Amino acid sequence: MGQGGSVQLDGAVASLRRLRAVVAGAMRVTEAGARASAGARYAVMFAVDGIAAMVALRTAIWLRFDGEIPLRYEQMLPVATAALMAIRLSCNGFARLHRWSFRLAGLAEALRIAAACVAGSVLFVAATKLLELPLPRTVFALELFLSASAFGATRFLPRAAFRWAGIWSQSLAGAPRAVIVGAGHATELLARDLLRSPNPGYQLVGFVEEDGHMARCRIAGIPILGGIQHLPKIIRQHRIASVLLADPRTPAARVREIIALCATSRVRFKIVPASWADLEGRLSGARLDDISPEDLLPRAAVAFDESEVRRLVEGRRALVTGAGGSIGGELCRQLARNGVDQLVMVDMNENELYLRRLALAEDFPGLDLHAEVADVREAEPLRRLGLRYRPQDVFHAAAHKHVPLMEDAPAEAVKNNVFGTLNAVRMADACGAERFVLISTDKAVNPTSVMGATKRVAELVVRDLARRSRVRVTAVRFGNVLGSAGSVVPIFKRQIARGGPVTVTHPDCTRYFMTIPEACGLVLLAGLGGHGDLCVLDMGEPIRIADLAGSMITLSGHVPGEDVDIVYTGLRPGEKLCEEVLTEQEERSLVVRNRIRVTHSPAPPPDLHERMDELQRLADRGDAAGILAALRTIVPTYRGPARNGRDGTSSRATTERGGPRGRVGGLDGRDSGVASPL
Repeated sequence: MGQGGSVQLDGAVASLRRLRAVVAGAMRVTEAGARASAGARYAVMFAVDGIAAMVALRTAIWLRFDGEIPLRYEQMLPVATAALMAIRLSCNGFARLHRWSFRLAGLAEALRIAAACVAGSVLFVAATKLLELPLPRTVFALELFLSASAFGATRFLPRAAFRWAGIWSQSLAGAPRAVIVGAGHATELLARDLLRSPNPGYQLVGFVEEDGHMARCRIAGIPILGGIQHLPKIIRQHRIASVLLADPRTPAARVREIIALCATSRVRFKIVPASWADLEGRLSGARLDDISPEDLLPRAAVAFDESEVRRLVEGRRALVTGAGGSIGGELCRQLARNGVDQLVMVDMNENELYLRRLALAEDFPGLDLHAEVADVREAEPLRRLGLRYRPQDVFHAAAHKHVPLMEDAPAEAVKNNVFGTLNAVRMADACGAERFVLISTDKAVNPTSVMGATKRVAELVVRDLARRSRVRVTAVRFGNVLGSAGSVVPIFKRQIARGGPVTVTHPDCTRYFMTIPEACGLVLLAGLGGHGDLCVLDMGEPIRIADLAGSMITLSGHVPGEDVDIVYTGLRPGEKLCEEVLTEQEERSLVVRNRIRVTHSPAPPPDLHERMDELQRLADRGDAAGILAALRTIVPTYRGPARNGRDGTSSRATTERGGPRGRVGGLDGRDSGVASPL
């Protein structure tokens, strides 16, 4: 477009914006400008209605007699007009038509106008009989039609003008063209909000409903363009840039199907947050979020009654190690929300600890909250901390979790994951705690990594102490989590933002996953419920990382394999192709509640103390080879680190063009099948 055309377009946009501002200003004057004097606004409304009734009656008589009003009707017109105005204003006042919202008026308000007009006409007919004013019957019908039209026009035309100006200003200003998926109540609420909002951010083109049976019908004046199966064609024909999902209750399988259909369409996806699902009548276009992996989980969200958690923690004293991390921080938040009397947050990362304590103090000002910078590897300071606060419940979330890094630093993994856990559970025993909960991982099952092997030893350590202590000990084992500090999601987002490639270790790599709130809620229920010393969370079906990568590329508005490549880099040291949740010896498990299983695991070996002493000496010396050998003696199923590569022997990278599409999950980037730079 040339410079002159650009100037003309800018001028048109500015003119429409000014028009819209004028209409909005008029509406504010009519609707909200009377804040200083509500009576003045009502007087204006009544005056307009009175004039409309007077004009309607005269026009009706004029039309009845083809413009030549007989003298007798001219003579009775003043009395009839006065009677009609009194009746019309009375009926309108009774129907509260003077209390009008020009921006929010709808069908219910239109019915109020109709009811007031019909009632007024009935009373007017009766009044003419009493006053002996023999008006023709057609005059009553014409007057009813004209009065109702006038009352409706004065109330609905400002809204129509505002909407028209808004649509054209959005179009010329380049607002993204959007369709709303759905045809239910939530869809209508979102559409009306977009049409009423002065700055909606989208140009609403139409709707796409489930099966297309309502095609060519309209909702709020906007057409239904077809069914979901026609979505790619609709996107092409109408140049759609955004697909909006109005119902947060849409099944994840359906959302994945929609994304798969649009894999080559280069559109962005938005959804109403789940927190707004029950706010009937309040859906807002400004609240639309990007669709995230959490919205696409191939299972139903874990549902639990928070009253269960409240009964377990309310009024108690709790201590959480690793409180600056993702899991530890969410545990603290859920404990605070459910009424703990005292909460002690322990971590070595003083920055994260400070920020999380600050947030909790603002949200729960009545909570007795303490933040302590401490190292779980230091036994005596940790014991003193426990004796000072005397927690009843101890949650041990502090750990080294990054698989490839721990392969290079086995001594640090042992010090933190094994002996840090030992120090924490001894502290709980020394201070008289009633319950101790260890956050474990599915990588402890038949481990192939140092991290997994050390977490398996940590499980044995706490279960061994439980045989000699009054503390009720539970290790809770689960897989990867979405939204953690090392989550794969932000890594993929960064790679997509810079144009790719998105790096995945292996095309068949799968992981189990949970969201952080789900995992922490179930940890509280499993760990404090007294079910057993080893609980496993049911995380549903494992997810292919390649599917996650392809779907995230699609969600960003790109085409996998065309706009952004997927590169396979090979498994890194310590990584598995597929994770497990139970060993062969633990296959016998009991489901104690939704998503929680108690396993019957072999008891810790009787010589665990001697083996732990040897492991500590090796860790203090930094003897990596000796540490790996010692871990194999304690955990016979430890198979040692896997080699890089698609078949476990090669680290050669491969690129996928036309990347995978379909299912999406979310995983922990510490060992999630994503090849991130270290």
